Amino acid sequence: MAIQPVILAGGTGSRLWPLSRELYPKQLLSLTGKNSLLQTTLMRISLLPDALPPIIVVGEEHRFLTKTQVEDLGLFPEYTLLLEPLGRDTAPAICGAALFAADRCPEETVLLMLPADHLIAQTDNFIEAVGRAQPLAGQEKLVTFGIVPSRPETGYGYIQKGAGDAVESFVEKPDRKRAEQYIADGKYLWNSGMFAFPVQTLLTELQHHVPDIVHCMEKAVSGGSRDGVFFRFEKTAMKQCPAQSIDYALMEKTDHAVVVDADFGWNDIGSWQALVEVAEKDDMGNVTSGDVLLEDVQNCLIRSEDTLVAAIGLRDTLVVETADAVLVAPLNRSQDVKKIVARLKKQERPEFHTHRTVYRPWGSYTTLEIYERFQIKRITVNPKARLSAQMHHHRHEHWVVVRGTAKVLNGEDEILLREDESTYIPLGTTHRLENPGVIPLELIEVQIGSYLGEDDIVRFDDEYGRDI
Repeated sequence: MAIQPVILAGGTGSRLWPLSRELYPKQLLSLTGKNSLLQTTLMRISLLPDALPPIIVVGEEHRFLTKTQVEDLGLFPEYTLLLEPLGRDTAPAICGAALFAADRCPEETVLLMLPADHLIAQTDNFIEAVGRAQPLAGQEKLVTFGIVPSRPETGYGYIQKGAGDAVESFVEKPDRKRAEQYIADGKYLWNSGMFAFPVQTLLTELQHHVPDIVHCMEKAVSGGSRDGVFFRFEKTAMKQCPAQSIDYALMEKTDHAVVVDADFGWNDIGSWQALVEVAEKDDMGNVTSGDVLLEDVQNCLIRSEDTLVAAIGLRDTLVVETADAVLVAPLNRSQDVKKIVARLKKQERPEFHTHRTVYRPWGSYTTLEIYERFQIKRITVNPKARLSAQMHHHRHEHWVVVRGTAKVLNGEDEILLREDESTYIPLGTTHRLENPGVIPLELIEVQIGSYLGEDDIVRFDDEYGRDI
């Protein structure tokens, strides 16, 4: 029985701000090693027997970062990125993935639905649990993985077990007293958000319980378009699709739900405090990363991304520094980070949306300085990559090459620039930047003008499928 891994890689992980941002979300971060959470998930499924090439459901804005991370692993000659033009929670994402897979997989295929941003410490136990789920899915059951609880946790939902493998009920996040009762009862498991679904049973049950979601996603798939490894759901149909979680839309209603007990070192890393639980600690119980200097500090998480962070006399404290934001809080209030993120979003501050470094399909740019009428950026262009042909209505640009070689279209002229050479792009001039070399191209860009926003770009030609 073949397994079709489906990795759900949407969302932003707002409780891990300021490291996680809307354009650089939790699943793409390296939190517990050199690989991102998405990459560790992909490495895990590569060890499953009978696994088909993975399907990854991802937001349109994260497609190139995701593609880069998949291909950097070198594990999958074939894979598909299903692109969501907008988020509609897990039920539409899972329905769309099932409809897409149904036309391409053997009829008896089991869809293994996994969030991209969970940590699983014991891979062998994970593979064993998947092996126990397969025959249940082969009996037309909708299988969920319930994590054997190690403590009375108030941050997770629970699954109440019934007779045999049956699910009695799904329970919302409890208070402390009720969580302790669940642990004492012995019939409650943490809800992991991981599933094994037989394709046809899943679609039949979705049609029965949420036909409006199935109707919209059928249109989104039939009207979708393929572009290399990308498959784009049709946007209008997805806009019309109700936003519901798979638990609410299906699992709480179906009589086909069963649960597999799982104990494989699972953690959803849903907060900074959750990261402390799984990260390596020093002799004083501290978790540190980056350029950090401590004096009499105990049981803290101190993370530096951009500059030296020095701490004295702290206890049970969270400090996370990035180039444009610093978070300081008691560790036991790390769940409240989402309140700060909500305020940033409401105020439309850039620190909610992106970092100083922004990744593009051709490379990246880092904002070094920004003022009212000018800003300075460091631009990195990958070997053999090039930007779109474009112009700006409100700004002039000065480019200075500091590493590599740049091929520049500047109006009617095409020139090569080497280290310590420069050019000037007047306002309204069509231009293009390309790296013809085999090492990364780095240049300093100075923008001057009345408006310096990224939306002042008129594209004439773009090889990455972006809007023109």
